Amino acid sequence: MDQFPAGRASFDPAPPVAERLWRHVIDLLESERAEIAGRDVSAPVDVRRLRAAIGAYDFGRPERPDDVIEDVAELLRAATVHTTHPRYFGLFNPTPTLLGVVGETLAAAFNPQLAGWSHAPAAAEIEAHLLRFLGGRLGYPPGKVAGSFTSGGAEANLTGVLLALTRTWPRYGAEGLRALPGRPVMYASAESHLAWLKIAHATGLGRDAVKLVPTGPDLRLDVERLAHQIAADQADGDLPFLVVGTAGTTGAGVIDPLPELADLCADLGLRFHVDAAYGGAAALSDRLRPALAGIERADSITLDAHKWLSVPMGAGALLSTDAEGLAEAFRVTTSYMPDDVPDTVDPYTSSHQWSRRFMGLKLFLSLAVAGRAGYAEQLDHDADLADDLRDRLAATGWTIVNDTPLPVVCFTDPGDGTWEHHDALAQRVVGSGRAWISPVRLDGRAALRACVISHRTTPADIEELVQAVNDARK
Repeated sequence: MDQFPAGRASFDPAPPVAERLWRHVIDLLESERAEIAGRDVSAPVDVRRLRAAIGAYDFGRPERPDDVIEDVAELLRAATVHTTHPRYFGLFNPTPTLLGVVGETLAAAFNPQLAGWSHAPAAAEIEAHLLRFLGGRLGYPPGKVAGSFTSGGAEANLTGVLLALTRTWPRYGAEGLRALPGRPVMYASAESHLAWLKIAHATGLGRDAVKLVPTGPDLRLDVERLAHQIAADQADGDLPFLVVGTAGTTGAGVIDPLPELADLCADLGLRFHVDAAYGGAAALSDRLRPALAGIERADSITLDAHKWLSVPMGAGALLSTDAEGLAEAFRVTTSYMPDDVPDTVDPYTSSHQWSRRFMGLKLFLSLAVAGRAGYAEQLDHDADLADDLRDRLAATGWTIVNDTPLPVVCFTDPGDGTWEHHDALAQRVVGSGRAWISPVRLDGRAALRACVISHRTTPADIEELVQAVNDARK
C-alpha cells in the first residue's frame, strides 16, 4: 500500500494515494448515513476532555491522514447536535442533500474566485441563473432579478438595510448618517430574528433605531400598531425608512401579513424588505406558495438555501429587482481588479463580500437533479408530517399555540404553563437522546417547539417524538 507523503508533499499526493484517501472518506460518510438514525441525536459533552483531545494535535510532527480523519469523525460523532438525524426537530438546520455535499466538494476542488466575473464566468452565471429562478418563483418579473449569494440570512438582511438606506437617502453612501436630517428608524415584528439589532449596530444606526412591533394573538406583526408607531416616531422627528416582514419566524414559523405591510409601505413611501430566510423555500411548492402572497411586492427578499432547501451551510441569498441600487450600494473601482466584461456583473460590485466561495453550486446540483417537482414533493411531505404531529399532540392532551402552513409546531402543556416546566421538558427529551426540540417564548408564553426540517424524517420519527414528550411529561 502506498505511503501517504508527509510535510509539503502531502499537499498534492500521487493519484493512487489520493484515491485511497477519498475511498476512506466515502466509506466513512456512507457509514454515517447508515448509522445516524440509530444514534442519540445529541449527548452531554465534557469540555475538558474535548479540549484535551483536540489539543493533543500540537502540529509538531506529521500524522497519518487516515488516523486524523477518524479522530475528527469521532469528535464530531461525540460532540455535535446531529442535525442530520431524522429526529432532529430543532432550528432551521437541515440534513443536506447528497448532491449538496457533492457541490461543496466540487466548489472546494475547483475553488473559483467569485469576486470578478472574468475569473469565474461559469460559477457567476450559475449563481445568476439560480437567483433568477428563485426570484421568479417568489413573483419577481422575469429578467428583473438582481442580487447575490451570501454567507447566510444575516448578511442578506444587512444587504437589504444598506440598499434601503442608499435608495432612501442618496447622500448616505458618500457622507454617511451625519448627512441625514434626523435618526433613521426601521421596523420589524417582535417575533422576528434579532439579527436586526446586530445589523443596526454595524451600520451605525444604533440598536435603538430598531423598533420591534408587538404581534397580535396570531403572532403576526400587528399592522395597526405598526402604523401608530411610525406616526409617533415621525412626530418625534425620527425618519422611518424600512419595514421588515418575516415569512417564517424562527420561533413559530409564522408569516406576517405581507400584503397589508406592502400596502402600508406604498402609502407612506417606505422601503419594504421580507426576511424569508426559512419560509421562502415554500415558493417551490404550488400548494404552499399562496401563503407567501404579497412577497413579490418587496423591494428586497432574503432566502436561505441552507435552511428548508436542504443544502450545506452557508448559502443565503439577497434578491431584488433593483440592480442599480445594489450597484450604488457596493460600487468601488480598483486598478488591481480585472476590467469589466460587457453585459456582466462583477459580484464584488453588487455584494458586501469580495473574495467569495462558490456558494450556489450545491443548490444548483440539488435542484438540477431533484427538479422543482422533487423539491415540492419534499416540502409538501414535511408539511404533512407537521400536520400529523399536531394531530398526535392534540390527541394526547397538548395545546397547539401557533398557526402556520409551514412545518413548525409549537405546543404547551395545559397543566403547567410556566417556562421552568417547559424548559425542563425539553431538557428531558434532549437528554434522552431520542429527539431534539427546544423551549421557546412566543409573545411571552412558554411553549415547546418542533420543526420538521430533515428529509430523513418519517411518520415513525413523529410517533417517537410524541412518545418522548409524553414520557418527559410523566
